[in-house]
Amino acid sequence: MTALIDLSLLRSSPSVSPFSIPHHQHPPRFRKPFKLRCSLAEGPTISSSKIDGGESSIADCVIVGGGISGLCIAQALATKHRDVASNVIVTEARDRVGGNITTVERDGYLWEEGPNSFQPSDPILTMAVDSGLKDDLVLGDPNAPRFVLWEGKLRPVPSKPTDLPFFDLMSIAGKLRAGFGAIGIRPPPPGYEESVEEFVRRNLGAEVFERFIEPFCSGVYAGDPSKLSMKAAFGRVWKLEEIGGSIIGGTFKTIQERNKTPKPPRDPRLPKPKGQTVGSFRKGLTMLPEAIANSLGSNVKLSWKLSSITKLGNGGYNLQFETPEGMVSLQSRSVVMTIPSHVASNLLHPLSAAAADALSQFYYPPVASVTVSYPKEAIRKECLIDGELKGFGQLHPRSQGIETLGTIYSSSLFPNRAPSGRVLLLNYIGGATNTGILSKTEGELVEAVDRDLRKMLINPNAKDPLVLGVRVWPKAIPQFLVGHLDLLDSAKMALRDSGFHGLFLGGNYVSGVALGRCVEGAYEVAAEVKEFLSQYAYK
Repeated sequence: MTALIDLSLLRSSPSVSPFSIPHHQHPPRFRKPFKLRCSLAEGPTISSSKIDGGESSIADCVIVGGGISGLCIAQALATKHRDVASNVIVTEARDRVGGNITTVERDGYLWEEGPNSFQPSDPILTMAVDSGLKDDLVLGDPNAPRFVLWEGKLRPVPSKPTDLPFFDLMSIAGKLRAGFGAIGIRPPPPGYEESVEEFVRRNLGAEVFERFIEPFCSGVYAGDPSKLSMKAAFGRVWKLEEIGGSIIGGTFKTIQERNKTPKPPRDPRLPKPKGQTVGSFRKGLTMLPEAIANSLGSNVKLSWKLSSITKLGNGGYNLQFETPEGMVSLQSRSVVMTIPSHVASNLLHPLSAAAADALSQFYYPPVASVTVSYPKEAIRKECLIDGELKGFGQLHPRSQGIETLGTIYSSSLFPNRAPSGRVLLLNYIGGATNTGILSKTEGELVEAVDRDLRKMLINPNAKDPLVLGVRVWPKAIPQFLVGHLDLLDSAKMALRDSGFHGLFLGGNYVSGVALGRCVEGAYEVAAEVKEFLSQYAYK
């Protein structure tokens, strides 16, 4: 599952270095072409054309997992690297694509039960345009406010530098502490991997952490900032201090380096979002995976569950799948595993116990999405702007006595999400600090959300909400805890040392949990696959 509440709620972006299995200095060359087979138990062998719809007798790449990462890797290979990867197959154990992207439309409402939106970066815009969705893009109002609950009041987050002196979410002392820390007047780095809480308190002070970053971690990771790694979860910000001696110093150095190397011309096909905003599609996020799957056609295999993977003597891989038609065997030059780390761990254990052990240690806490609707008159008057509920949504620090992590104003964010006169609210509850949601009924989760909303957004005497959807994700978002990058490196080294070249790891535990980072990571993994096939694959 990708990030819950889009990163631009607080106008920041986590990043983590992409991970894939590196190439050995002298990997084995393929001695002969592989035969792409579909071998049914006690049945005839099916020709390769019935597997991939093409003439090739070998899969260049099999991508295991039809979520957004896997599909975008396939699309990137098809649009940018088709010269070396013309035959790419995506397999998905479920009966639909998209992973945890779950859009529901009913009775005039349209809502998400997984990730809600994305930051419209050039990579995700490119993916959308290449998938034929340019005209279906919808973007939120960049001037819409974001709120954080503090001391019983929803307080706007500053959206531009000129707001900084006037916003009331921080005290004057807190602002001064943050300013001095940002320019480098603060304790030095401790010499070990810091948690998000340690890094932010040291650099920017307690108020920035408690009133901005802690709720931000809840909204993006559903995580505990005392355990999340600053380097792994928010690598771009962490790197600023590393390269510039302070956050501001690193920012200036980054700008200087960027100016030394002009960017290549921007793709003229891409739309130009205004300001800091979030995006979706006319009929919800599910339009993207469905459009990619449609473009890939019969090369996307649904209800194909990988049961084993083995390495062949000539350097490729044999994959065994459970399918509605029986057991199917595929051979491929390269494999990308975009399934959750704990699933990949089980499958890779016969290949490398050390890699499997590393992958098994990533933690995915439970999260529930609760979608409800109220009549517009149920919104408190003090929360209305020009008579309307305007804004992206709100985040709730754990210290404020609110169980809900955050609330998205879905009907305010994008058009045609709710009938006229109704307000649609998407709420997230649970996470690393509240795993007890797994023992609650759907009714209890709704009661908790409604009770919280009546404390700051909904009139206490309003009628009960219309409940549209409750979705509990038992293993929702991978936590980039202290040591996360070391575990990834351990898995990488174990697979490399065991000789598994052309086997790549992808997905949100690799690239980052935001939807945009999954797409960016997909392009990066596709480039790795292309490099491998270009240098070592027998064509």
